[in-house]
Amino acid sequence: MENGNTRKPDYGTFLGIAVAFAGILTGLLLEKGTLQDLTQLTAFLIVVGGTAGAVLISTPSANAIRACRRCRLVFFQEERNYRALLDQILAFSVLARRGGISYIESSADSLADPLFRKGLLLAVDGVDTNEIRRVMQLEMQLEADHAEEDASVFDTAGGYAPTIGIIGAVLGLIQVMKRLDHISEVGGGIAVAFVATVYGVGLANLILLPFAAKIRARARLESEKRELICEGVVAIAEGLNPHLIRARLESFLNDHGGTRPAAGRVPVSQTAGARVPVSQTAGAGSGM
Repeated sequence: MENGNTRKPDYGTFLGIAVAFAGILTGLLLEKGTLQDLTQLTAFLIVVGGTAGAVLISTPSANAIRACRRCRLVFFQEERNYRALLDQILAFSVLARRGGISYIESSADSLADPLFRKGLLLAVDGVDTNEIRRVMQLEMQLEADHAEEDASVFDTAGGYAPTIGIIGAVLGLIQVMKRLDHISEVGGGIAVAFVATVYGVGLANLILLPFAAKIRARARLESEKRELICEGVVAIAEGLNPHLIRARLESFLNDHGGTRPAAGRVPVSQTAGARVPVSQTAGAGSGM
């Protein structure tokens, strides 16, 4: 089944990269430099290859591969509609109170979000609410741990890159020292040698470390969404009144720009039939 995710480009990431590189290149050109001054294939290979190798040595390969896959979260963000998600939780609660908790099984089984689906099916099976919460929170913690591990891969790479850049600069200076008998070439050779340092520092501070920070920010948003789902499922399993569930969960909407419904009203238009339209699930999936 499709997970129902709607992703859109994170224009902040694209704009940030463009502004950073534009600022650096503009400064270079203002100092009468040229793009060719920063174009050095050897330095690029040393920095990128050395950094990648160091990361592979220090990080389990499975973690490194998963971190690379998570890169898409840096460039694309999930559209999270907390109001739609809360409305769906309320719709399930209305169904459960009308026909009993088993009445929601067919709709719950069709949910795209695996955490939401698992929690409701546990409730249908009559599992104790404390156990439901423990199961869901365990999954939430595992996903948060994976996100932190993936961010740490980029942190690690960001720590290695500047040092690898210095290694590249030293290697370049060694080659310059070999040509001291051609003193006119020394200045240009030193300039080329330090390009590796620029690559290392730039790669770390413009790409790797910001990627780690963005992955952590995405993980925090995902954790908030999952917390909303967890609290909603537990409330449904407890048989709470939909109005009380709404009051309990609306704090999530206040933090994310949700719009309050009319006072004293619970949106039940989705509950006219026996099924809840799962296509409206907001932000389904884990973000991976």
